[in-house]
Amino acid sequence: MKDRAQWSSEPAFIFAMAAAAVGLGNIWRFPYLVGEYGGGGFILAYIVAMVVVCLPLMYLEVAAGRLAQGNTVHTFRQVHRTGAWYGWFVVGLTAVITSYYLVITGWTFGYAADALRLDVQPFEEFSSGYASLYWFLAVLVLAGVLLARGVKALETFSRVLMPVLLVVIVTLVVTASRTEGWDQAREFMLSTDLSALREPSLWVIAFGQGFYSLAIGQGYLVTYGSYIPTKAHVPRASLIIAGTETCIALLAGWMIFPFVFTYGLDPGEGSQLAFSTLPRAFEAMAWGAPLAIAFFGLFFVAAFSSSVAGLKVILSAVAEEFHLRHMSAVLVVAGIMLVMAIPSALSFTPVELSVGDTRFLDWVDQNVGGQVILFSGIFGAGFFCWLVPPQRLQTALGTTSGWWVRRIYLIGRWLPFAVLVWIGITVLL
Repeated sequence: MKDRAQWSSEPAFIFAMAAAAVGLGNIWRFPYLVGEYGGGGFILAYIVAMVVVCLPLMYLEVAAGRLAQGNTVHTFRQVHRTGAWYGWFVVGLTAVITSYYLVITGWTFGYAADALRLDVQPFEEFSSGYASLYWFLAVLVLAGVLLARGVKALETFSRVLMPVLLVVIVTLVVTASRTEGWDQAREFMLSTDLSALREPSLWVIAFGQGFYSLAIGQGYLVTYGSYIPTKAHVPRASLIIAGTETCIALLAGWMIFPFVFTYGLDPGEGSQLAFSTLPRAFEAMAWGAPLAIAFFGLFFVAAFSSSVAGLKVILSAVAEEFHLRHMSAVLVVAGIMLVMAIPSALSFTPVELSVGDTRFLDWVDQNVGGQVILFSGIFGAGFFCWLVPPQRLQTALGTTSGWWVRRIYLIGRWLPFAVLVWIGITVLL
């Protein structure tokens, strides 16, 4: 892997990884989960999950990618000869998640285009035809073009994206702070019902969202870490990325909920929160048209960055494991995504493809986007920490302090056993 491309610097890695992490998980998924699980209680559980478990596992996966200098499958094979099977499981998991990510990214693309035409419609009208399918195809083509240009294109895209994201989000938060629903939103997001913290389901969802938003157990961190430059300090870079991701997730809540409460909308709308409620809010506002353009434009670029990151994980594994030329691998991955994403796209068309009473896309997000990600991240951490010597990991972290390694190994080695004990207690009770 001596000729493997690298990010040009540690800041370049931070920009690229932040663009990958700050996407649908923060602006789409985090606010709707806050709305469904009671506001402040969920936020507190989420922050605890991030600090105690998610950050150490993030350090571990980035360092593992840097150590192996290869794709996700190669990285797990380096740990143990049977690890390639688990590596392919992670790539497959990422492919499933990316398949419906691309569909939702298509929604944001469609809404951004509608906002420019001053014709933003509620989600029920938007999904009454086959727009969900058509916009998914458009996004897949755009992502393929960007991926064909390689790591340098991702780096350039990320450097432009992150400042724009922050500027637009802060502008919308300032606008939201002047609405009538600001005080109600503040109470909703800051008040904590401590009794809710005794609910195991709340912690499962909070940990799942932490894994989801930091891309733990999905190959993103391993793949992007494999391009990290030699002198980078992994804990420092990862802490900046996680801090940025958490701040933007919280700002997304402050951006959305004041509008929701101002116009008497339902914060527990679910996965369609932004698409079902905000068009109505923008329509009723004096400056609704430019705000709609700003918001849905932001929504699209954030979602697109996450989708491209997922595709990069799959592309790296396919190209390197099957020794394909870069363009050939891009076409293969695009074909795989075309087949896998169509069921999710059709679930929000007149076909209404469903699993039981649940739309196919929602069913995949609830099961794969939550429970399977937790299993993948926890199992992968145990796999690394029991089989990789601490000295090698310390070298990959780029630090001389053994404190980072001790903390990572304490969590990585014993978290799988703690989860098994917790499951046993839950079943018995």
